[in-house]
Amino acid sequence: MNYKKVKRYTVLGILFFLPVTFLLFLYPATHNYTPLDIVNTNVADIYQFEDLSENSVVFKDHITVLGFIGRNPEQQLVALSNLKELVYDKFKGFKKFQIVVVAPKGIESAVKELESEISSYEDLKFWHYVFGEPDAILDVYGSLKWHSNLESDLSTDQVFVIDKDLNQRGRLDDRSEKAVEKDETPYMLYSYDCIEVSEIKNKMNDDLRILLTEYRQKRKGNFNSDIRRAKDLKD
Repeated sequence: MNYKKVKRYTVLGILFFLPVTFLLFLYPATHNYTPLDIVNTNVADIYQFEDLSENSVVFKDHITVLGFIGRNPEQQLVALSNLKELVYDKFKGFKKFQIVVVAPKGIESAVKELESEISSYEDLKFWHYVFGEPDAILDVYGSLKWHSNLESDLSTDQVFVIDKDLNQRGRLDDRSEKAVEKDETPYMLYSYDCIEVSEIKNKMNDDLRILLTEYRQKRKGNFNSDIRRAKDLKD
């Protein structure tokens, strides 16, 4: 008799705890469906810049990864190669996704050589090199939020994510789970270091997926703008 009771309670316990356990497994993944934080607004667009074909390229209505290669583009080969292999190749199929790399006028020939090394003769349809005057480049960079200035040659290893409405996206709180548990001071993520492969794989790619999911939800009418991933951020 006792054996039957134990067996019955065991079955009931399994039936009760199994769904709860399943929900607990799903809970950590909910952040993948919340929007990527807006860390800055009113990013300057690049209407006055021209690409290698003398066409106009803009940020508006595009999801843009923005980089600056400066006057010595050959020195950015590693950063751009990482960007091509780890970011462009993964997201080039998404609607309105593009990579825009800014450079000063006068180095078009050097950029073409760099492009041939990176592309391996692949058509980089959604990758644009655009050229402008130094003051125009500084104006665009100045409209972004960043942790450091451009180098003297107008380059940086950092890239930025710009949404369709000219908002800069990132993380209001870039602390790890352990740092949050320890109640360490929050800090923001404005950009992504293209030299650091782990940062591209573990942060940038995840954030781009979140942003693309947000726009997919908007198209379907399922987007809730009140949900913020950085809900643990303290004032």
